[in-house]
Parts: sequence; structure tokens; C-alpha cells
Amino acid sequence: MNNVVRLDAVSKVYGRGQSAVAALREVTIGIPKGSFTAVMGPSGSGKSTFLHCAAGLDRPTSGSVRLGDTELSAMNETELTELRRERIGFVFQAFNLVPSLTVTQNITLPLRLAGVRTDEAWLRGIVERVGLTGRTDHRPAQLSGGQQQRVAIARALVARPEVVFGDEPTGALDMMTARDVLTLLREVVDGLGQTVVMVTHDPIAASYADTVLFLADGRIVDSVTAPTVDMVAERMTRLGAYV
Repeated sequence: MNNVVRLDAVSKVYGRGQSAVAALREVTIGIPKGSFTAVMGPSGSGKSTFLHCAAGLDRPTSGSVRLGDTELSAMNETELTELRRERIGFVFQAFNLVPSLTVTQNITLPLRLAGVRTDEAWLRGIVERVGLTGRTDHRPAQLSGGQQQRVAIARALVARPEVVFGDEPTGALDMMTARDVLTLLREVVDGLGQTVVMVTHDPIAASYADTVLFLADGRIVDSVTAPTVDMVAERMTRLGAYV
């Protein structure tokens, strides 16, 4: 299976000298195309840094990050901005919707910023898949938290990205709504062949993934495939992240 994202010996150090902190330590991993990967670990394990380096939001101190055949470390900030806009989707815990825009306008905002014409048939298909039919003229304040997160997922998918990164995408949602959003993420992997990489602290959320990567002290120390809630919770407990 082809890797859509590949990290080779990636390290990230913040600060210098005695105050230097290593957030990632020579991480090597490939994320297969069409897969759902969860990233877990105790607080301070390097989860967010992993996500930021893999998504081109942060530059590693050393090592290589590739999106498909593109080496990110060779790109300048303008090139990275264009790459993130055109080839990567993001779903955040805080939704990050524009209050004054309608659902449709929020979803298509990345296309407008890129100067790309909206594929109306694709947009309708995405809106239907995420369950927002009949809500497209609403503004975020008129939507529930779960509906707002569905808008954010649709926005992440509208440009047909090669990979969607989620940073605690269910962290602000109640249990029932979180389950609906996780089911949706699972469906976009299975139904659209999308690749999803999600940072989470929740064993239930991680159980929706194909693979769970466990980080500790900046290193990948374990992984499981076909995870169950109990399996994930046991490994997190072993790492000292009591759940």
C-alpha cells in the first residue's frame, strides 16, 4: 500500500542549549493511503508536534517529511501554505468556522482562497455525506456543535485533499455527538478512500481507526491494528496516561 505521508528520522527540538526540549526523536513512520490512523500518548509525548510536522505546519529540526512525492523541508513558507490549502485538509477541536458565513460559504472557503471554482456536484455529494442537506444556508450560530464539526469536516474534504488531519476533532463534543462524527470520519475513509490522521486522547475515538500509534517522550513506542477500546486503554495505562 502506498504511503501518502512519510516521516523519516524526524526530530523536533524547541529551544537551545540547556533549555532545549526534544518534542520528537527520530520518528520514522509511513501513513498508508486510504487508512485511518489515530495518534495517542501521554501529555507532552509529542502528539501535536507529530501532527504539525506531518501536516507541514511546523518544520522538523532534522529528518524528512514527504507528502506523496513532495519533500516538505525543501519548500518555503509560501509553497507550504499553498500545499496545505490544496493537498491537505484540517479538522480542529474548535471548529474554526467563520460566524458571518453560511454553511456553504464556510465549506467552500478554502476553494475561494485558492481561486478555484467549486465543483457543485462534488459539493452536493459532500454535503449529503456529512448530513447537512437542508442546512446549507444556516450560519454556525444556528447549528449544534456536532453540525458545526460536520461543516468543518466538509470544508476539509471539499478540495479533495490527499490527507485529512484531525487535532482532537471530538474533544469539544458530547459522547453521542462524538460517536456520530467518528462514524462520519470512518465513512469518508471507507466510502471515499480518504486518508485520515487523528490525534486523540480518547480510547473510544481511537477504536474507530485502522491503526493506533502510541507516542512517549517523542518516540513511537507501540502500535496496534484493528484496535478495541480495552486494548487502547490498556496500552495508555501502561504508558502512564491513565484514562
